[in-house]
Amino acid sequence: MRIITGNARGIQLRTLEGDATRPTSDRAKEALFSMIQFDIEGRRCLDLFAGSGQLGLEALSRGAEHCVFTDSSKDAVDIVMENAKKTKLFDKCRISNIGFSQYLKSAAEKEKFDLIFLDPPYASGFIPEALSLIAEGELLRAGGRIICETDNGTAPVSKKKLKDDGYHSEQVLSQVFGGDKSLSEKFTVAKTALYGRARITLLEVAL
Repeated sequence: MRIITGNARGIQLRTLEGDATRPTSDRAKEALFSMIQFDIEGRRCLDLFAGSGQLGLEALSRGAEHCVFTDSSKDAVDIVMENAKKTKLFDKCRISNIGFSQYLKSAAEKEKFDLIFLDPPYASGFIPEALSLIAEGELLRAGGRIICETDNGTAPVSKKKLKDDGYHSEQVLSQVFGGDKSLSEKFTVAKTALYGRARITLLEVAL
């Protein structure tokens, strides 16, 4: 796993061993950052389920101003620190060993972010709770975006379904919002797309 482009381009990142984290694939990461390439420069970011820190560090490498990294795993936090120093991006980081809900509650109405990365373990079901707390705490700046990575499963998706907006809407409601329509109404889906089994969804606060 490496930084794709920017000041730290090509630097290999360390990851946690075992199944504790699931790094975003290079294909999905390239697609994700192509979606937000004009929204990164000078922005303030939050990598909420940091793991190795690869998403936040990629954003910093591409010109983001600052990134807060949080993870409930001490081992993950140690690796984020190691990777931040290796990429020479450490001075743009704030790294905390804290659970996501505790952090979001403590940051409510105090912190503001332009980009928030939500990429927890696929089976965790944490994204709906995180979105609810982000909305309640008004943590996303006007014009900001939340980038969610969810599991679309390993079953092949037909070309017909890939072109069907209704299919994607149903999957986003289920995977991103946990089937909670009232939560989904707090956000606008700017884009959603599949890359292998990964679904990348960009959200904005509904006006």
